[in-house]
Amino acid sequence: MRPTRYILTALIILFSANAFSQANYTRITNYKVFYGWAHLYPQDWMVLRSFENGNRPYYLMVNPQTLQTKVTEAGFYQVKPLSVEQARKLFANTAYVNALQSAEKHSVTIQDAGIERGLPEETGISLTADLCPSHRPLDRRIFVDIIKGFRTVEQPVPVALSVSGLWMLHHMADLNWLKDLQAKRQIYITWVNHSYNHRVSATAPLKTNFLLEPGTNINTEVLETEKLMLANGLLPSVFFRFPGLVSDQQLVYKITGFGLIPIGTDAWLAKGQQPQAGSIVLIHGNGNEPVGVNDFINLLKQKAPSIAKKQWLLYDLRETVEEDADVKR
Repeated sequence: MRPTRYILTALIILFSANAFSQANYTRITNYKVFYGWAHLYPQDWMVLRSFENGNRPYYLMVNPQTLQTKVTEAGFYQVKPLSVEQARKLFANTAYVNALQSAEKHSVTIQDAGIERGLPEETGISLTADLCPSHRPLDRRIFVDIIKGFRTVEQPVPVALSVSGLWMLHHMADLNWLKDLQAKRQIYITWVNHSYNHRVSATAPLKTNFLLEPGTNINTEVLETEKLMLANGLLPSVFFRFPGLVSDQQLVYKITGFGLIPIGTDAWLAKGQQPQAGSIVLIHGNGNEPVGVNDFINLLKQKAPSIAKKQWLLYDLRETVEEDADVKR
C-alpha cells in the first residue's frame, strides 16, 4: 500500500464539505443537466446540474481533482456556462475527465462496461453494495460487520452504495438507518446512481434487458434518482452502476453525457469471482443475495489479522478511481 494512501482517504472523508450531513431538498423544480465552470478561490469546480429548491437556485458540482461532489447555492460562485465539449476541454487531464474517458474506452462489452478495478498495488478493496428494488429488508449484517471489523483501524469505514429510486421509496426505515450510521461517523457512504426503476426481465436477452429495454427513458432513470437522493438528504456522487451490469456502447456514452462514471466490478462475490488487490467488489445489500453477503463476511474473517495490522483496508471509491486516473494520465 502506498504510504499516504490511508491518510489521503481519511482527509477526503473528513474535509468534504458535506461529508456527514446533507440538506433535504424537498421542493426541487427545473432540475436539469447543466455544464459549467465554477470558481471560488482557490478551487475550480465543474458544474453538472442546476435546479431550484423553494425558488432558490442551486448547483450540483464536482471537484475534478478529487471527484468529490457538493451542492451549493448558485450565488456563492462565479459561474460560466459551458457545453459538455467545452467543459471536458477546460478540465482536460484532471482525474475526473480521465475517469470518464477510461470508462468510455471500456464501453463495447454488453456486461460490466466501465471501470472495474482500482490500482493493483492497493492492499485491500473498494466495497460496493447494490440496492436494487426488493421486497426484502436491507441486509444489515454487511454494515454491522464492517464497523466491527474495522473499528480500531479505519473509522468511518468507506462503502459505496448503488441505490435505485424504487428501493429508496419502499425502504425508508432502512435508508434512515444507513443515514444514522453515517451521521455517527461509523460509515462513510458514496451514493451511486443505480437507475430509478431498475426494470429486469427473466426471459429477455441482455441486448433488450435492464436499461436496454425498448422505451426506457434514460433521463427519467438518471435524473429522477438524483432528485430523490437530494430530497432524502443524500449527496449524489459522479458514479453510475448499470442494473445487471448490462449496457451497450451507446448507453455508456449517454451516461457519461450526464457527467457520470460507469462503475463495474471484477469481483461479483455471489458469482464466485475472487477479489484481488485493488478490486471493486460487488455484493447486493437488498436481501436478495445472501450468498454474496456471506462470502464477504467470510472474507472479513479471513482478513482479520491483516486488517488489525492495517495491511488490508476498505478504500473510498472516489479516491481509488481518482488515483487510478492520475496514474493513467
